[in-house]
Amino acid sequence: MIKGKRIVIGVTGGIAAYKAAELVRLIVKEGASVRVAMTPNATKFVAPLTFEALSGNRVICEMFDPLTDSIGHISWGQETDLLIIAPATANFIAKMVHGIADDFLSSVVLASTARILVCPAMNTQMYINPATQENLRLLSERGVTVMKPGEGELACHTEGPGRLPQPGEITRLARQLLTEQDLSGTRVLITAGPTQEPVDPVRYLTNRSSGKMGYAIAEAAAMRGAAVTLISGPTSLARPDCLEFHGVRTAEEMRQAVLSFSGRSDVIIKAAAVSDYRPSERAPQKIKKDQDSLTLNLVKNPDILAELGEVKKTSRFILVGFAAETEKLTSNAAEKLHKKNLDIIVANDVTRKDSGFDTDTNLVQIIYKDGRVEDMPMMSKHDLANELLDRIMKLRRQ
Repeated sequence: MIKGKRIVIGVTGGIAAYKAAELVRLIVKEGASVRVAMTPNATKFVAPLTFEALSGNRVICEMFDPLTDSIGHISWGQETDLLIIAPATANFIAKMVHGIADDFLSSVVLASTARILVCPAMNTQMYINPATQENLRLLSERGVTVMKPGEGELACHTEGPGRLPQPGEITRLARQLLTEQDLSGTRVLITAGPTQEPVDPVRYLTNRSSGKMGYAIAEAAAMRGAAVTLISGPTSLARPDCLEFHGVRTAEEMRQAVLSFSGRSDVIIKAAAVSDYRPSERAPQKIKKDQDSLTLNLVKNPDILAELGEVKKTSRFILVGFAAETEKLTSNAAEKLHKKNLDIIVANDVTRKDSGFDTDTNLVQIIYKDGRVEDMPMMSKHDLANELLDRIMKLRRQ
């Protein structure tokens, strides 16, 4: 996690330096303490005052700054959790490889005991030059994390690799580098979102699930090192990185996907809101508005969670379900837990405006197989995802 961490962002002299301002803003927003060091050439593209305003800290550009401790490069390098070089020019990358420390930032790098993330940004020919590629390979071998640059039109009006990755992508990787990989080696299967049951070619039955909770769990698990498979119904959410994704539409499609992956999972978290019923027949053409009323005959969908509960009787995996309730929250959720042979159920009162469907926060109870009930405070779905994963891993260790 980035919150509370000490991060140095090094800005070198490339046109992409302007994007570093957004990177500083995003990381400060996540609660980190950020300091910025700039090479003299970087100040030709962006004024230090910009980074000072965004970070709330003084920016250092000169090795012998009269307002800086004479060994400031040592403290900056060794009192830091993560050092990000963004953008990293071909010249600065070469200096890192050869241990050249001829300015404040390169001296910080050489003295650093922190993890280092390098984000190359340069002209395509400079990036693919064998010298640059060899330098990047050497940095990777030495334990430096090197981001692959983006591709597209560059400032020099050429097309190809060399664009600085988006600040959001850099922030995500920084978050992962600062997160304990306590789920490494754990295979996690997660379902998310609603399902859609077709009525005719243009209509379907569905529910209010946005998929936000399931996606938050998937992202948190992947961030902590798990091998994540996410099976999702239709949502408007961006597909998370660093996991295996399978999109489905109907309850039956979700059932087939879940059962095909369940045998290789250590943890299964069913956060999807699967439709309980579907039309018994799907009209081949759009149903016309010719009658004053329309009757749909519904049949029950398969109960995926109950099937997994049966499989669990002869298998060793943690099974977690969710209960979206409008009344008798604890008793209804507990009944579902025991009926379907779950280890944990997360009970959510979806009548609240600040919790449940399509919100960014949740107020839930975590109910365990042994009868324990844990009332969780209101928190973001992201924070709840990590709290839930903490409890799942505790069960696994037990």
